[in-house]
Amino acid sequence: MTNYRRNFVAGGSYFFTVNLADRQSRLLTDNIELLREAFRYARARHPFQIEAIVVLPEHVHTIWTLPPDDLDYAMRWRLIKTTFSRGLPKGERISQSRRDRGERGIWQRRYWEHTLRDELDFERHADYIHFNPVKQ
Repeated sequence: MTNYRRNFVAGGSYFFTVNLADRQSRLLTDNIELLREAFRYARARHPFQIEAIVVLPEHVHTIWTLPPDDLDYAMRWRLIKTTFSRGLPKGERISQSRRDRGERGIWQRRYWEHTLRDELDFERHADYIHFNPVKQ
């Protein structure tokens, strides 16, 4: 199994790309209120600032800034993904490996994370978020 290395910086700002397992799906935009509720649920329990976000039919790009003493973005994504998934009816195709682990087949297991290094890095990623829907 691949050993994923994540960078954790307390109070850091991060760029994320999170994808659905079915890249042809429209679940995120078709269920935008459920996704909003999942974000509200996570933020109420573990606050973070959403600096920029774009929700496309099958993936999300976002920039978050965590509180100064906090570095656990992984737990927040787990809450968001779980809350969203539980709000959807079952019926998606599930691989045997997911079934063996008791997982649903909605989200890709992994996500892209990039720790923003400085203002220029932040601006470049915010621009990417703003222009990503245009290039779709």
